[in-house]
Amino acid sequence: MNLEIKSRPYPITKEQVWEAFKLVRGKGGSAGVDGITIEMVKANPEKHLYPVWNRLSSGSYFPPAVKRVEIPKADGKVRALGIPTVKDRVAQMVITKELEAIVEPHFSDSSFGYRPDKSAHDAIEQARTNCWQYAWVIDMDIKGFFDTIDHGLMIRSLRHFTDAKHIILYAKRWLKAPIQLKDGTQIQNMEKGTPQGGVISPLLANIFLHIVFDKWIEKEFPDCPFERYADDIIIHVKNEPYARKVLKAARERFEECKLELHPEKTRLVYCNRKGRRKKGEAKTQQFDFLGYTFRPRKLITKDGKIMFGFSPSISRKSTRSIVATCRKLGFHRWTHLDIHQLSKALASKIRGWLYYYGKFHCSALKQAFRLVNRRLVKWAFNKYKRFKRTKSLRTARLWLRQVSKNFAYLFPHWLLGFTP
Repeated sequence: MNLEIKSRPYPITKEQVWEAFKLVRGKGGSAGVDGITIEMVKANPEKHLYPVWNRLSSGSYFPPAVKRVEIPKADGKVRALGIPTVKDRVAQMVITKELEAIVEPHFSDSSFGYRPDKSAHDAIEQARTNCWQYAWVIDMDIKGFFDTIDHGLMIRSLRHFTDAKHIILYAKRWLKAPIQLKDGTQIQNMEKGTPQGGVISPLLANIFLHIVFDKWIEKEFPDCPFERYADDIIIHVKNEPYARKVLKAARERFEECKLELHPEKTRLVYCNRKGRRKKGEAKTQQFDFLGYTFRPRKLITKDGKIMFGFSPSISRKSTRSIVATCRKLGFHRWTHLDIHQLSKALASKIRGWLYYYGKFHCSALKQAFRLVNRRLVKWAFNKYKRFKRTKSLRTARLWLRQVSKNFAYLFPHWLLGFTP
């Protein structure tokens, strides 16, 4: 084994490839353009993984085409995701883990996206704290970030951290990997953009924005704390004139780096913590960040007093997303299941919503789970003939309400009081 490694130009071991595959397997995902699934690689790892190691360590690895898939967005548009093959995801994971160990110690504490031991909840908590200390927020949106990253500037940013030839070589190849469209045709990605969905893409994006934004703002405006989760950026500023100055400088900085701030989605927000709007104050007094809406709201202190504050709760967009997911699942038609089987089928998804959106201002989930319960009432109505005879959902609702009192453990949101 040692002789094999010494004879190779790049220090990549079989153990690295195997560990990378285990990480890819844990994340799951569908097959790429070659149709090879994770299960197929698992069944015959030597056949599929040995060539990956052989080519990575020799410098002869070239990524296959990335399958483009369009995901509908809440605003009616679509988001283009790229799905690499399973073997290419393994290769990307090998380089990603090696590169991550190099760059992680240098990243800003205010960068939260796709990093070990950091989460979206950490970013939201820091944003909440800063909104109480700073009166203004710059809510920044980079227009088509992943589609517009300049390859030349990306490699220059990468060279700030490492001069390892194999990392630079494969990063260039993944940036320029061909893209296979829905009709089977392939296009070559030559100058800009990195497909969302690749294993290494989030790390490359963090490296790029660390140089372009994080280090820049910490140097130019050290009195303006920020939170960045991938390309979602929030900057906190003391007053409006200074906020406009920072925004102008940031816009110029991004233009220098061949990026553009979205003219409509980038805005100044006043963090009103007093509950009343004075004449002349900014009309925009709320912003969305990572699925939460930050806005003025009444808060109850530990000693029972009511006060006004600026804090997060689940956004309307996220509520609509939960409702859309329930509509797509159509579980009100799963009449072949009894209520215990239905609860098992839905429990993990409901727990996920509660875990993520219930972290801050959990009571704001009432609207979302009211609509979930309404669909559960429809399931009961469709399931039992005695309810259909009444031709009304009322009796089904009364029955489900009684079930929720007696068997609250059936659905995770019932345990928190979100009952029919």
